[in-house]
Amino acid sequence: MYESDDIIAYLYRTYGKSSPPLVLRLGPLTLLTSSLASAMRPLSGARRVPSRAPKQMLELYSFEISPYCRLAREALCSLELPYLLHNVAKQSPSREAFIKRSGKMMVPYLVDPNTETAMFESADIVAYLYETYAAE
Repeated sequence: MYESDDIIAYLYRTYGKSSPPLVLRLGPLTLLTSSLASAMRPLSGARRVPSRAPKQMLELYSFEISPYCRLAREALCSLELPYLLHNVAKQSPSREAFIKRSGKMMVPYLVDPNTETAMFESADIVAYLYETYAAE
């Protein structure tokens, strides 16, 4: 599949057993509002930063709409670091397990098994990722 609307509809139909919410079915309007969010941070997450690959995959607990989580995802993408994304949005079945693991409901939350690091706060996560994985 190529078109985002088709992909979203397929995912909801196959895994959500429903149709997408209205805000994801507005076609060009959905694209426009998403583009506006990206326009506020031009080129963020769009350029590669040379990095060292971790031995084990990182994990990011995130909430799609959070601007703080977006900062952490941008850093992971710019550094081209492989990571597993856990969605812990409201009504997510993963939310309770996340709270048990982290001790509170706060995102973003990065887990790095390579250094046995787990942390909150987007600014701290971004700084950690660049200090730990950006190439010299």
